Amino acid sequence: MIRNALIALLVIAVAGTGYWGYKQQQEKNAIRIQSENNYQRAFHDLNFNLDALHDKIGETLAMNSKRQISPTLAQVWRLTSEAHNNVGQLPLGLLPFNKTEDFLTKMGDFSYRVSLRDLEKKPLTDKEYKTLKDLYANSTGIQDELRRTEAVASKKDIRWTDVELALSKKDQPQDNTIIDGFKTVDKASQGYAETDFGPEVASMHNAKKRNLTKLEGRYITKEEAKKQAIKFFQLKKNVKITVKETGKGSQYRAYSLTMYNPDTKATTYMDITKKGGYPLWVLQDRKVGAQKISLNKAQKEAVSFLNMHMKSKMEVVSANQYDNIAVFNFVSTKQGVRIYPDMISIKVALDNGDIMGYQGTDFLTSHYDRKIPAAKITEKQARAKLNPKFKVMEKHMAIIKNDIKQEVYCYEFLGVLGDETYIIYISAQNGDEEQVKKLREGQPDYASM
Repeated sequence: MIRNALIALLVIAVAGTGYWGYKQQQEKNAIRIQSENNYQRAFHDLNFNLDALHDKIGETLAMNSKRQISPTLAQVWRLTSEAHNNVGQLPLGLLPFNKTEDFLTKMGDFSYRVSLRDLEKKPLTDKEYKTLKDLYANSTGIQDELRRTEAVASKKDIRWTDVELALSKKDQPQDNTIIDGFKTVDKASQGYAETDFGPEVASMHNAKKRNLTKLEGRYITKEEAKKQAIKFFQLKKNVKITVKETGKGSQYRAYSLTMYNPDTKATTYMDITKKGGYPLWVLQDRKVGAQKISLNKAQKEAVSFLNMHMKSKMEVVSANQYDNIAVFNFVSTKQGVRIYPDMISIKVALDNGDIMGYQGTDFLTSHYDRKIPAAKITEKQARAKLNPKFKVMEKHMAIIKNDIKQEVYCYEFLGVLGDETYIIYISAQNGDEEQVKKLREGQPDYASM
């Protein structure tokens, strides 16, 4: 009797374990399928954008109407931006693709600059027309290679997730179609670097190509990266830390750390630069409980955390709450001027005040000792550029990046129009309206900080 009962319990336990394993596998497969679908969509969209880009450049070459060229080139700029966005959604961090992204950036800058010009008064020069012809020919090469890669990968049923997994392990996947295709495109794009985009685009491009090579300090080892992580989070010695190097050709040379804390059962992911040992980003993976602290208290935790790690003077410029997590954006300041390219984001758990996330990449790639220019127009003149119905609540001085990523010194006006809140940036140099941002409903304005 007892023997039969034990056998029955054992059968139930085995069946239960099998069912649990089956459910776990189903969930993993669902996540894998979703990731694969996202990668496939981004790749198809990238190909679509490059097809459209090629066609639009061709249309400008056939056009005789100067009135039509400007909006067509504006569409070229928009398509290069979308192509960049789709590239960012692909697992290419471990692949060399920076030459192609560099080429797309220059193409976008050139088309944007020309589209803003009054072509009736200043028509395309012979050199600019030649640049368009070169862009048309070069985009054909990129388009053809990506289409070939897409066709072969589809025929062989190659999965992006398999390539991603193999690359992350520094292995070679069984089929290199996708990797070889992107390497071919990037090698070809390096040859396109001879395209003459003009001195303005070159200076614009160089101005915004600040990268992690400008960081101060020596290169650190894996063990030193661990020590940096322990110091950054004030961790105990029982935390298990694994360290891997980012792949060759990735956007930056860094160590990727995974930290498991047995006390909190939380896993934290972090990237630290090899040069200088600066934290790039941090993400803690744990379930956040019911809210127990206020947004104001969470902000104090974020400020305290920044004060421990930052030498630069920082100012909070926005605060939002998503479920039980608060997100704060900070920018550096100099002489009372907010420097928006130097932004840091911090996530704080509202159950206990833990730092759940940190994003410092923008700050590290943009920060340097800027010289604050003198304003060429007064605040009164800047206010005159605003909509008469716009009610100004606050004014600040700020440095922002415009649509082509150039830094612009501005008057920053926060105010309301009707029932909506906006931030409007007016250039302190020429009075141009550089940006208008509508704040989301429920987002605290600066006054509440």
